[in-house]
Amino acid sequence: MGKRLALQALRHTYGQDIVAEGPLYDSYRIEDGRIRIYFKPSPSRPAIKEGRELRGFSIAGPDKIFHWAEALIEGDEVVVHSPKVPFPIAVRYAWADNPGCNLVNEEGLPATPFRTDDWPGTTIHNR
Repeated sequence: MGKRLALQALRHTYGQDIVAEGPLYDSYRIEDGRIRIYFKPSPSRPAIKEGRELRGFSIAGPDKIFHWAEALIEGDEVVVHSPKVPFPIAVRYAWADNPGCNLVNEEGLPATPFRTDDWPGTTIHNR
């Protein structure tokens, strides 16, 4: 935590041209049973910390029931899908209690938790 705060200070207070944060969610697009996640422009690309599969993504359809999802990095984007959700409309990352999350950038800085929905209250998460 201290290192991340120091990087923020160096960039935003002292104006150093460094990467100071992990991937930040920007927008999404639904395409053929998948959701493509776009991140704010950064000189550092998304990467996976520990392992070869992304963890911590869940996806929901019109029923608003979330299922753990498969996610792949494609260039600067992440594509999320699940066979349990044929018509996805929402994605969440690092949104459950203590999820195993491993999306970082090339510097190893973790992605900020995000969600694409604005549904009020709690929603069901089906494992």
